[in-house]
Amino acid sequence: MRSFFAKYKLFGITLLGLSAVIVILFYRALQPKKVLPVYQPADFDPELVDPEIGYVKKYHTVADFSLLNQNGDTITQADFAGKIYIADFFFTTCPSICPIMTDNMAYLQAELMEDPEVLLLSHSVTPGIDSVPQLKKYALEKGVVDAKWNLVTGDKKQIYALARRSYMAVKSDGDGGPYDMIHTENFILVDKERRIRGTYDGTKREDMDRLLEDLAILKQEYRE
Repeated sequence: MRSFFAKYKLFGITLLGLSAVIVILFYRALQPKKVLPVYQPADFDPELVDPEIGYVKKYHTVADFSLLNQNGDTITQADFAGKIYIADFFFTTCPSICPIMTDNMAYLQAELMEDPEVLLLSHSVTPGIDSVPQLKKYALEKGVVDAKWNLVTGDKKQIYALARRSYMAVKSDGDGGPYDMIHTENFILVDKERRIRGTYDGTKREDMDRLLEDLAILKQEYRE
């Protein structure tokens, strides 16, 4: 009897190991795959959405734009073709939330420096003050890497329309006129098809870590 069990011991161990692998594979196959939602204007707080697009429930994408970065280069959607990017709105003279947001964007820059698939885009909401030289000065102070992170300025109405009609980042009142001023802590995750896939509080480091987790999920979507 003892010799019988010794003879089949290796077979039993192999069978047990194979069974464990099969169970694990079945478990993983039955787990729901994590997929980020595609956000539409109708998914946001109505206060953040221009009334003209508040009803939109599908096909929303970030509008075309043409702005100048810290080096005076024209930046358009073509520069983000085939890329995922993270957008926000700031101004260089902001004494309150913007320094925290910039520090958190710098944190993302460091985390994503070796990832050519992801870029960063910060829009100035005071383009009359934030000239190209002012943005360049700020970029040097904050350690902005030109190849990874664009700080952009340009036509105020265009920037404010992007904030309100493309990114749903701020309350919808105002049209970008001389006395119009927006201030938002939102970071927006945009996929390669120019769709919004997540929003985050740019003043909270824990939200930056959540953003990085979501980014990994989004990149996995493209790999599959």
